[in-house]
Amino acid sequence: MKMDQGSLIETAEELYESAPCGYLSTRPDGTIIRANQTFLTWIGMERQDVVGHRCFQDLLSVGAKIFYDTHLTPLLRMQGFVNEIAFDLTCADGRALPVLANMVQKRDANGRPMVHRITLFNATDRRKYERELLLARQKAEQATEELKRLNETLEERVIQEVAERLKAEEALRQAQKMEAIGQLTGGIAHDFNNLLTIIVGNIELLQRRLPEDADRLQRAANHAMDATRRAATLTQRLLAFSRRQPLDPKPIDVNKLVAGMSDLLRRTLGEVVVLETVLAGGLWRSQADPNQLENAILNLAVNARDAMPDGGKLTIETANARLDEAYVEALAEPVPAGQYVLVAVSDTGTGMDKATMEKVFEPFFTTKEAGKGTGLGLSQVYGFVRQSNGHVRIYSELGEGTTIKIYLPRLIGSDEEPAEMPAKSPAMVRGTGETILVVEDEPDLRTYTIEALRDLGYRVLEAGDAREALEIFEQHPEIELLFTDVVLTGGMNGRALSDEVSRRRPGLPVLFTTGYTSNAIVHHGRLDPGMHLIGKPFTYAELAYKVRRMLDEGAS
Repeated sequence: MKMDQGSLIETAEELYESAPCGYLSTRPDGTIIRANQTFLTWIGMERQDVVGHRCFQDLLSVGAKIFYDTHLTPLLRMQGFVNEIAFDLTCADGRALPVLANMVQKRDANGRPMVHRITLFNATDRRKYERELLLARQKAEQATEELKRLNETLEERVIQEVAERLKAEEALRQAQKMEAIGQLTGGIAHDFNNLLTIIVGNIELLQRRLPEDADRLQRAANHAMDATRRAATLTQRLLAFSRRQPLDPKPIDVNKLVAGMSDLLRRTLGEVVVLETVLAGGLWRSQADPNQLENAILNLAVNARDAMPDGGKLTIETANARLDEAYVEALAEPVPAGQYVLVAVSDTGTGMDKATMEKVFEPFFTTKEAGKGTGLGLSQVYGFVRQSNGHVRIYSELGEGTTIKIYLPRLIGSDEEPAEMPAKSPAMVRGTGETILVVEDEPDLRTYTIEALRDLGYRVLEAGDAREALEIFEQHPEIELLFTDVVLTGGMNGRALSDEVSRRRPGLPVLFTTGYTSNAIVHHGRLDPGMHLIGKPFTYAELAYKVRRMLDEGAS
């Protein structure tokens, strides 16, 4: 096939318009009088909007425009040309287009400027290459400098790296141990506490209905109740150590809390141990679960008492403290530097050696004789403080006594009043016929709860799962309180049920109960705001107090 040679000939105009570079001509004042299609395509503008209507300098970025006015124009006027000038064009869509410009000034016979001819090359790839080259050079220089520093301090860095690796491995081992214990306790706590609630409930039922003259049976029931309390305490301490107990943190005046515990501590310590409290003036406020903090101080006091069998002195001291960066860097566990409220419990007892101190917070570790302790008291303290974002430190010497320091983070910027400690033995309060919907998937536990609430004077409706509960809820608008387990069968837990009930009837009080929950109403170990919880196992009196309080607050 023969091609027409004429079709292969391109005109000068075609070459100008489709050239791989931008061509344009301007008057001396910068007004564009001609531009090729390549340039127009680059900047995204139409010819009729540019030629005769725009100045070249108007298409430049701010920095390029300043350079054009102050350097490029005088240079062009002086020598008649400029080559390889880099700047950015501003396109119609706001993009910056890097270009390289060559400019020539055409003059008339009298030497007056007539036209500026400008050739532009797209420098996008070149600019990218230059940046990559510069970055590579900087990285090479940085690597060279780092290698130089490494060689200068190689031995020191090796020692530091080994120490950090050992610290990380120790922290990992501790985390894995905590996770293993947490999985164990979490797996058994829910079912175990359900069973304990049933046992506690039935023992209390027997106690209430036994004749007054049945002393032997009353003693047997009391012994059984004591055993269930100890079992519940064991479960609670395991959950505390594994940091899986639901905490309800509130602003705390630690001085007030310690002062309020004085009588309880003196009764616990006995006559041969002298109690002294040293409370700091101007003590900061902290935020923690007040019940758990009280239990932690009581546990430390009991351990101190057992370390002073022949008597001694127990000192509880409070102070404002700061943990600096150097201190926390040396710890195996992550502790933020900053301001803390310190509670220190010191005794003059037997003390302990280094090997004992390294294991003292581990669960089931005890130096007491068999049957004298569970080895969970100090582990509960450790778990509670760590779950509260605090820190525990122990100091001890054989024959010199022991000091255990609890650091709780300082509370800043809260106007909420410090929490008041609830009564240890809540007053028995009865209902006045209010209707309560009980949702519990464990039949025996549901039966006990229903009987207890009816015995307290409430009208009770029951459901075995959330879907059944919603059907009952629609049929009974007189329901005044939803009392639900958190962990339910049937694909819908207690939190989801509560959310749906609140959507249908906003403001209805909801009381949760659970033996263990990880993330339904508790997140990061803390009870979600607005949630109300009674933990299993609960007693008849605790149930009466909590339900009455919820109904009274909901009606107010």
